[in-house]
Amino acid sequence: MENNQYDPITMLNQMVSEPYYLFHFLAFFSYIPVRCSASQIISPHFSSHLLHREIQAALAFSVLTVVKMVKVEAWEAFIADTLFFAKIFLVGIALVMDYHLALWYTLVFLVIYILTQQPAYQGLGTSNQLTPLQLEALLTEGNTSRFWLVEFRALSSSTCVHTSRFFPELSITYSNKNLSFGIVDLGLFPNAAEKYGISLGSNEKLPTYILFENAVEVTRFPEVDLASNPPITKKLLCRHFELDRCLIDYINAK
Repeated sequence: MENNQYDPITMLNQMVSEPYYLFHFLAFFSYIPVRCSASQIISPHFSSHLLHREIQAALAFSVLTVVKMVKVEAWEAFIADTLFFAKIFLVGIALVMDYHLALWYTLVFLVIYILTQQPAYQGLGTSNQLTPLQLEALLTEGNTSRFWLVEFRALSSSTCVHTSRFFPELSITYSNKNLSFGIVDLGLFPNAAEKYGISLGSNEKLPTYILFENAVEVTRFPEVDLASNPPITKKLLCRHFELDRCLIDYINAK
């Protein structure tokens, strides 16, 4: 089942079925008939100039895409950055052709931004989607895991969407009888934010990861006493919560 989530054809079908991606693709591909129609009425000199700018934009877009592909860990973040660059270059090329066209594309992308939202990664790995009451019960019961690593997120936050793949993938690698993973959606249960000291007014603090040991908070990320924190990555979460050490301790104790 997990392999299917990474199958290119499956991922492409999922993207096409999502309005966020579908509307973006339609907007981008609409440039082809616009360009073909424009070539019938513009002068050969201007057409050559436009082609030169299109090649420059394509090369710059390719370079930025490759750089992001190397640097970004999450597929969702890579897609978001790629679409952002594509929109900038498309509006720029449209501006070279005619500023009215650039205004239309800007309006289209604004409408897409208002009406749709980038979907989060849907796989849960071995983590559990929990309500606040379920989480409290699991933390207080003595017959559950000693450690619980919980992600508090709100999918209205773009950062939560971009990092939504990290937690399920970490749970697949590090989940064991001593360490369990859970997810609480603060968009559905905003009252839980105050209980666990999470500010919903600051997107910089979302998602928040808290490690509990026998119902007592051990540590969290981002840390509340720091004004700024480094960007969230899987390596950072592993290091901050010492997941490798937890896994080694569990294996040695068996």
